[in-house]
Amino acid sequence: MSAVPSGIMERTLAIIELLSHHGSGLPISSISTMLSIPLSASHRLTSDLQALGYIQQEGGSGGRYRLTMKPVSVAFRFLASCGITDFAQPVLDRLATESGELVRLAVPDGGSLSWIARAQGSRSGLKYDPDMGQAAHLPSTATGLAWLATMPDAIAVRLAEEQGYGSPDEFGPNAPRSSKALLSVLKATRQRGFSLTVATFAPWMTAIACVVRSGHTQETLGTLSIAGPTLRLPESRALELGQLLVEAARELGDMQIVPRDNGAKNITV
Repeated sequence: MSAVPSGIMERTLAIIELLSHHGSGLPISSISTMLSIPLSASHRLTSDLQALGYIQQEGGSGGRYRLTMKPVSVAFRFLASCGITDFAQPVLDRLATESGELVRLAVPDGGSLSWIARAQGSRSGLKYDPDMGQAAHLPSTATGLAWLATMPDAIAVRLAEEQGYGSPDEFGPNAPRSSKALLSVLKATRQRGFSLTVATFAPWMTAIACVVRSGHTQETLGTLSIAGPTLRLPESRALELGQLLVEAARELGDMQIVPRDNGAKNITV
């Protein structure tokens, strides 16, 4: 940094920028020294940033500070509104054409997932085409289940319970309604290599999803999914599309067009 940050806003942004270069986080003493900000002021600013959800301290008092996924989520909502996610769009468009169904890309946003890009493969008949920016319901969507399957069971169950399994009439009849049912689905997802849901989020919908991993670090970057009406996308057809989905997710991971950080590893029991 060319100059020592002095104002509160300048110092606050300097901390965010510094932590963006240190994925494993920094102790408060390093933040203070590297930015030439008094230790007392560093404590106040990091406390404010933590209260606002932009950073978190690992391991409690004395632990390292690191960015959460909130800055990434803000940036990607901006990118989606600007159309910069067009970098990923050709892959989504191709997969949508090959599958004939809705394809969506989601990224972690703290303890949830937000859809940021999509491609519609259906040209006629019933279409499932929800708004972007919505948070995925983790226990009932293929997107959520694929993401939860990357985590230790205890964390996956906690996130699902925090969001809630929903009332009997809120989601499809096959949606997991307990931690036992959820863990059974996650086990099958890990064995298969992608999630498969039939009548879970909606009674008429089938979906598959897999995680997008960095081609360099294998960190989880987001999820890629295919969804459509069960009449047109039965379970057998969904399973056939699984390999195409996995290959497209691998291509996205190699392109590094989604955040390199892993929202799941910031989540503790």
